[in-house]
Amino acid sequence: MTTPSPSGKESPLVQALQSLLDAEHAAVYGYGVVGAKSEGAAKAQARTAYDAHRARRDEVERLITAQGGRPRAAAPAYTLPFAVDTAADASRLAVYLEDGVAAHLGDLVAASGGDQRISAAKWLQQTAVDGARWRGASIAFPGLPERAAPGGAAAGAAASSAAPSGSAAESGASRAASGQPS
Repeated sequence: MTTPSPSGKESPLVQALQSLLDAEHAAVYGYGVVGAKSEGAAKAQARTAYDAHRARRDEVERLITAQGGRPRAAAPAYTLPFAVDTAADASRLAVYLEDGVAAHLGDLVAASGGDQRISAAKWLQQTAVDGARWRGASIAFPGLPERAAPGGAAAGAAASSAAPSGSAAESGASRAASGQPS
């Protein structure tokens, strides 16, 4: 068990876990939308992803508690990064969610060690596979959005580029990528 730093702030590991927890809360919410707008095999895939993110969220909450932290609660609602009106939009949202979680998992890999790092790397691997299933292709550096997008642009920024600058959708996209509520 790690203890808070002398300044009373959470340890870097607990901070990374809390950020991942925020992203998992957002993913659980988002996959509810993905499932509602998906059809056929994609609907089943969305249900599997929803269950996986719920299970990971619960595990992250346990890890935070084991480290002496207090898990943050989910927000009552989250702003979607773009309108989700069709099955294609739902698939695009699933990619966005997986990429957002992957970025936080990359941070957890960096902040952890030992068995926790191994678990975080396995979670990152699974998230990359899930993202590739929705995307139809893999990306070079899952969990490192600044290296994955052409020209070094963050994957989340690319996902929010469909919204007009300064719009509610754009600001919601940045919050959703970080797991912050609307």
